[in-house]
Amino acid sequence: MSSAKTSGTSTPFSSTTTLSSPPSPLLKGSPDTIDQDVYYNPRLSASTLVECIASRNSSSSTVYIYDLAEQSGFGTWTKARAKSGINSAPVVDLQTRAGAGLSLVGRLSEGTSQDTVKGAVLTAYTTPSGLSMMAPSLSHIPIATPTSRLVIQVPIVTSIGESFSLSHSLAPLASAWPLLPEDLVVLLSSTPQQTVDFAALSYKLTKSHVVHLFDQHGSSREIGHSLAPLSGKEAGTSVVEAVSAAGYKFFDVAGDAQAHTAIVLLNGPLAVAAATIANHTNGLAVVTVNVLRPWDEAALRNALPKSIVSVHVVDDIPNISTQGPLYVEVLGSLIENPAISVHAHRITPSKTNEYLNKDSAFSSFIATIVPAVASTSSFLQPSTLKRAFLLSAPQSPLSALPRITEALFASSKGVNVRSLTDYDAFSKPGGIAATRIVLSSKSEMTDYIPLAITLPLDAESDGTVDFLAVLDQSLLKSHAVLNYAKRGSPVLVVTAWTADELYSTLSSQVTSLITERDLRIFTLDAKDIAVKVAGAAGPASDALQVILTHLAFVRLYLGSVASESSVLAISQAAIGETVEGIPLEQINGHAWSGLKEVAFTESAGPGSPLQSFAFNAIVVETEDGDTVVNGARLSSWHDAAKHIIFPSAFAPPVEPSLEEYPQNPALHPESPDRTYLVTCSVNRRLTPLEYDRNVFHLEFDTTGTGLKYAIGEALGVHGWNDDQEVLDFCKWYSADPTSLIAIPVVAGEGKLHTRTVLQALQQQIDLFGHPPKSFYTDLAAYATSSLDRHALLFIGSPEGSATYKKLSDKDNVTFVDVLKKFPTAKPGIEKLCELVGDIKPRHYSIASAQSVVGNRVDLLVVTVEWSTPDGTPRYGQCTRYLAGLRVGQKVTVSIKPSVMKLPPNPKQPIIMAGLGTGAAPFRAFLQHFAMLASHGQEIGPVYYYFGSRHQASEYLYGEEIEAFILNGIITRAGLAFSRDGDKKVYIQHKMLEDADALAKMLHEDEGVFYLCGPTWPVPDVYEALVNALVKYKGDPAKAGEYLEGLKEEERYVLEVFLFLFLQVCSELTHGKS
Repeated sequence: MSSAKTSGTSTPFSSTTTLSSPPSPLLKGSPDTIDQDVYYNPRLSASTLVECIASRNSSSSTVYIYDLAEQSGFGTWTKARAKSGINSAPVVDLQTRAGAGLSLVGRLSEGTSQDTVKGAVLTAYTTPSGLSMMAPSLSHIPIATPTSRLVIQVPIVTSIGESFSLSHSLAPLASAWPLLPEDLVVLLSSTPQQTVDFAALSYKLTKSHVVHLFDQHGSSREIGHSLAPLSGKEAGTSVVEAVSAAGYKFFDVAGDAQAHTAIVLLNGPLAVAAATIANHTNGLAVVTVNVLRPWDEAALRNALPKSIVSVHVVDDIPNISTQGPLYVEVLGSLIENPAISVHAHRITPSKTNEYLNKDSAFSSFIATIVPAVASTSSFLQPSTLKRAFLLSAPQSPLSALPRITEALFASSKGVNVRSLTDYDAFSKPGGIAATRIVLSSKSEMTDYIPLAITLPLDAESDGTVDFLAVLDQSLLKSHAVLNYAKRGSPVLVVTAWTADELYSTLSSQVTSLITERDLRIFTLDAKDIAVKVAGAAGPASDALQVILTHLAFVRLYLGSVASESSVLAISQAAIGETVEGIPLEQINGHAWSGLKEVAFTESAGPGSPLQSFAFNAIVVETEDGDTVVNGARLSSWHDAAKHIIFPSAFAPPVEPSLEEYPQNPALHPESPDRTYLVTCSVNRRLTPLEYDRNVFHLEFDTTGTGLKYAIGEALGVHGWNDDQEVLDFCKWYSADPTSLIAIPVVAGEGKLHTRTVLQALQQQIDLFGHPPKSFYTDLAAYATSSLDRHALLFIGSPEGSATYKKLSDKDNVTFVDVLKKFPTAKPGIEKLCELVGDIKPRHYSIASAQSVVGNRVDLLVVTVEWSTPDGTPRYGQCTRYLAGLRVGQKVTVSIKPSVMKLPPNPKQPIIMAGLGTGAAPFRAFLQHFAMLASHGQEIGPVYYYFGSRHQASEYLYGEEIEAFILNGIITRAGLAFSRDGDKKVYIQHKMLEDADALAKMLHEDEGVFYLCGPTWPVPDVYEALVNALVKYKGDPAKAGEYLEGLKEEERYVLEVFLFLFLQVCSELTHGKS
């Protein structure tokens, strides 16, 4: 069994990491001031500096940002800077499509562009995939001049595989290199400093068009480098002179000067790793290509050691049947030397990803070329480095932790700090943030190795991390996070679980790993401590969670020499003496006592298979608080995966609109309605937990959506199917939930929108709805069994009406039920989607007045649950979806007009009768009347009738109603709780008590009567009103005619619906409720 004890001594070394990179500052002032701000600033990545250099108005006349670049995390900073208007070039957004690049060529073409007259240096941002699509257009580009040229900054990152993992690969360009103009300069950089230098060099090559490719996968996004500006030395007249003036060569050579074997690679993270290996291996030389165009054959031959007899060329290619362009160039340069053999090694994107992320994989590959290379990563993972790995949920309160940690080490003159944050948007709802931090001594100079290589994300390794921090406790159950930890290393788990709960939660796989590697597990309930110290949950407690976790980290970092006073002294230097007005000394005391070590002495029970982390999202945090994930601005990480898979579907080109809040075409493009994306801010149950009806109150924040609604209108909710039921169906139907399908857009003139099978069946297709008769006939065409086909045709025929009625009305079969009942009828998944059709929005009367609540819309909902005659449980699709909403979750909605309209004159008498959730629109009425009264406006008499079963359990909005009564907004309230007395009382009985007043209001005072709720009380309410009006009309027939006439005048208004609680339908006969 496990036991918990206070950690009296801590672990040897650790460090922590960062959840997300801090937003890059928008730099202001003169160009000289900007240079001072961006250079030598370890908080800024090389990628940000490239944007700064490229977007200066002294560098570019216009910056064109292609969508693919921003989806790679490159371009967002430039757009923000352009909005500031300070020393920045204007920005133009472009979509990547066939013919991409023609607009750039057109602007530079003589006689067709004004820019050629006044001079134009155009900059474009795109990716390798985007550049490959631009290549045919660039073949027509005019000759570059100092005042008319093009610079293309290319962040290298490529999405691969079913998990959309991001990798450093130039494979998309394999077929495009021959199409690029011969006079186009192509620069490749790898280290952060080289990336910044080559970006600046791109604009010094005034007689050339330039493409600069850099490592956006890793090194250019690293934080912690103090990057210097490119030397001010004159660039020279030729490319060779300019590169040399910058301190670089066309080819870098590393390794043994007497080597017999050489490996040639394009500059990038693998080239850096290969050079490091070569520096420690006899007989091996590595040649790194910094300048691919113009290709200098003589420079390559001179770079190779004279002893070389075998040259191996590593090429990025999309598949092994493609010939690599680098191999062609190298072979052509060496073909006249018969003493040298040239060999091709074709590396696909998936293989590149393996070499970057799997421990020892790349050194093992090198060993196949030069057996003297031990298949070990010791050269790439020096023991002098200390590595930390932090895993958490994006946008959690602990997301500020890395900044404090970096500040702590940055204040130390003897320590180098490097960090890199990657994201996994797929393997866990809400995503995962993974930050790697590497610490090294400034006195021990080592070769630069990208973080992606020196600390690979390999869950199958024996552990490469000196310190592991798990800030999201659920990751211990879902992911193999402890696999990253070294033997004997400390693991900090921020969790609300007790030691026993932690032990019982972990699977035997995890606990065995803990004991096998002798891992030391420390827990800290930072949230609970923070709330107690702050006095309440809120921003102050969120900040304290970060500080508490940071203090725990410092303690573990100091190891056995840690003391409460030493942790305090070190942290005060970075944090100060108080946080949120609370002394740091007090907070430190809580952190010291709250850190517990948990001992694992035996294995727990088996658990579910654990997943691995996959890097598939790049995040940019902007100054204005936006989270930009692969180019998509998100307010919730639950949307991240959709934007990554379908950036064009979820962010399609938007037609110009004069509306302040134009329609977002990505929101249910299949729906003809105007849709809005609102945020759930409240989901509160109104009835007791033990009560058999779940009636709940919802509030949605509409800020920034432009959603407007009138009193009495209904909200259309575009609900989702239950995800587990969808996954179960996919498994039964043998449909891969991750595969892509194209679905026609309704009234979209042949347009299609792309979804995964899971997205389509969960969010759009009415899989669990009730099939019409035509579905049986349509499905019959796909039945391979004669029996199934004839049965389906019979049910769909006029002769099968009785069978269809039984299936529909009694058995309540769904589309899924029909498919399972006739299992040989299995159309393809796209055809099935077409046959079933879309989920229709469910409409709910709005329970709020926008004139009172502002940017908010409220609903009153009751969950719909029943059982079929055979006992199968059924659920209302949309009420089930709404009941499960979490605060912060996004919901697509639309507005539907309603007959429930207020009369034009607020002095007209109002009679409202609502049963159960039928009270919703009347709450909006009453809010509006109260607002009018508060402004001194006179309102007419308001009679409010409400009916439910029990006052204690189902008096919906009872406190508000009582307040309206006390304030005189409600003139008379008739409350009927049918099950509270010996005799059942319903709203019609309460109305009969007020018969004279009701008749007078309707007949003489232009009063308006409203009924909202189920259909069953309509006859009784009608009869009560008719009997009341007999006084004026003489007999029931004439009174009935008068009441019917009021419908035409919109003074007798019914908003009724079929009550769907089938389990109580037998009770809902005359006089039942």
